[in-house]
Amino acid sequence: MLFSSALAAQTPEALTIDQALAEALAGNLDVAAARYGVSVAEARQVTASLHPNPVLTVATTHLDLLGTGYRGDNNAGPNEFSAHTDFIFERGQKREARMELAAAERTLAQLSFDDALRRLVLDVESAFVDALAARDALALAEDNLRSLNSVVEVNRARVGSGDLAVVELNRSRVAAAQLQTAVRQAQLQRAQAKRKLQLLLGRAGEFEISGELRRDVGPVDVNAIRETALLQRPDLALIRQQQARNRADLRLQLAQGKVDFTIGTEYTRQDAPGGHGNSVGLTFSTPLPVFNRNQGEVARSGQEIAQAGALVKALEARIANEAAVAWEQYASSGQLVTEIEKDLLTRAREVRSTMEYSYRRGEATLVEFLDSQRAFNDTVLSYNTARADYARSLYLIDSVMARRR
Repeated sequence: MLFSSALAAQTPEALTIDQALAEALAGNLDVAAARYGVSVAEARQVTASLHPNPVLTVATTHLDLLGTGYRGDNNAGPNEFSAHTDFIFERGQKREARMELAAAERTLAQLSFDDALRRLVLDVESAFVDALAARDALALAEDNLRSLNSVVEVNRARVGSGDLAVVELNRSRVAAAQLQTAVRQAQLQRAQAKRKLQLLLGRAGEFEISGELRRDVGPVDVNAIRETALLQRPDLALIRQQQARNRADLRLQLAQGKVDFTIGTEYTRQDAPGGHGNSVGLTFSTPLPVFNRNQGEVARSGQEIAQAGALVKALEARIANEAAVAWEQYASSGQLVTEIEKDLLTRAREVRSTMEYSYRRGEATLVEFLDSQRAFNDTVLSYNTARADYARSLYLIDSVMARRR
């Protein structure tokens, strides 16, 4: 039991694509940073809803700190103590405009976070496909090496029995050494693919991957991809929301162009040698909009509305292009997978098996066997690459359409 527990502890955890996505959404550092953007926008909503604070001014003047004295011949004094309060009355519905702008910016932050999730999902899916493809490439290289190593052992026995020349054994050993190099390169590519996926997951521990390349069956319509993308893409909704945000900003800038009124109340107490007096007063103040009527910010907001409209059209065109590219990749890779599976893969495997059998019996040369091995290897590599491209195209279509798994 102790041995089994230790062995289980040493075995890396195997992750499926769904587990990898869940882990990335929970632990990815970029997503965690983007999530704070929503909280920051919510805090700004609180600030936007606040009224201006009143201002309290307390003053004491005409104090005889220099010892001049308060006499009738110098008209100095008397001591004065005052308390003054100013209340700002905002005009043009500035508070409502601020709240509308803050709400629009909060929606922007949420859409930006949603798009960050969409891009992260595609990155994780693509990295997982890369890891699966690297795993299959390593398995193919190891299978080729095992096959050739068995031939080397047969040749060694044949050389010992005098049935084969030493040079033929050396040729098979050189070919095996070349395949060993291919195995090491495949191991490196697999390790690099796992490291890329590990960074996206935001994890530190070792892991293995589990599952097969995605292989959905069914027709995909390019028009449906484009139409769904135009309806559901968060980045397009983000730009459209930017238009709404800019319109809210324009309303705020127009409101800022209206001057505010400040009404003050004052209480004053005067202390003189012969008695004291109390008085109250009212003040009114407002800026005179002679030069600055916020016309620059109003013009800026109007231009930003026009800019956002141009960005919407540009993104719509880019999304239509992404839909076309994703469909073309899907159609091309799917057709290639079908063609290889239909004839080429089986024939290449049969040729390799036949040539290996013939070579072991001395009926074929090493060159003929290696040619069949190379043809089989190229065929399987092409097949694996096509399968990986097909899986990537399916994930890309999901991302273009912003379709959740």
